[in-house]
Amino acid sequence: MTLPELTSNSSLIMQLRSGINSSNMLKAFMDIIMGWNRMELWSTLGMHDVRQRYRRSTLGPFWITLSLAVMVFALGLLYGKIFGQNIQVYLPFIAIGFIVWSLISSLILKGCETFISSAGMIRQLNAPLSIYAFREVWSAVISFAHNIWIFFAVAWWFDLQFSWSMLLSIPALLLILFNGFWISILFGLLSARFRDIPLIIASIVQVVFFITPVIWRPEMLPERTLLLVLNPLYHMVEIIRAPLLGGVPSLENWYAVITISILGAALTFVFYSTYRWRIPYWL
Repeated sequence: MTLPELTSNSSLIMQLRSGINSSNMLKAFMDIIMGWNRMELWSTLGMHDVRQRYRRSTLGPFWITLSLAVMVFALGLLYGKIFGQNIQVYLPFIAIGFIVWSLISSLILKGCETFISSAGMIRQLNAPLSIYAFREVWSAVISFAHNIWIFFAVAWWFDLQFSWSMLLSIPALLLILFNGFWISILFGLLSARFRDIPLIIASIVQVVFFITPVIWRPEMLPERTLLLVLNPLYHMVEIIRAPLLGGVPSLENWYAVITISILGAALTFVFYSTYRWRIPYWL
């Protein structure tokens, strides 16, 4: 590491220490509250993002559903044969796994672009910066709302029985969206300062996909290993997938996700309190 890099990192640490005070924290908290109150603005922006992505296409946003449905059925049939799985069990598993993974990966990858993609608006619009994080989360929710119908279609086709445990997927989804919010702020802030971070995160997410049980079942491992226990994305996928498949997430899954939520939100709040005012200058 070169001397300028060491100086820059030391400067950031000193700014972080000096920026942690009650005044900055109150301003950051009010920014988030006022951002939530601007729901009409960020929901409209989120809807516009989805529409703009498929502008002038015949199916519009339903291309999200169609492309994922083709992938689910193709990979489900292929890997079902390769792994020797019962297709009636495996296809619903891979369907909801892909849908939840698509949601989580979108929150992470698009979260890195939270402030960068809105640079023009940030410079011109006098609004709380948190609305751009709410915007990214809402865009992900819209895509998830399109994709979840794939699972319902698969569940209906294979006559998957309804159970009350499926309702656990609702608080699980809200918990994932909460994580998506602080990820959008933290990763968006860091990416605005260090432009290599989105590329690094994209590479990491791509690798983690293969070590997360999305196309393979956890039972395929000879024994429970650290590969699952220390994989936070596995726990995030499982707390939604298990209830929708008629099961119940383990306490380990809930503890892991809740712990990540608390620690991540606390760390994000500290960084946001300290560096929030610098974001427009970094852009």
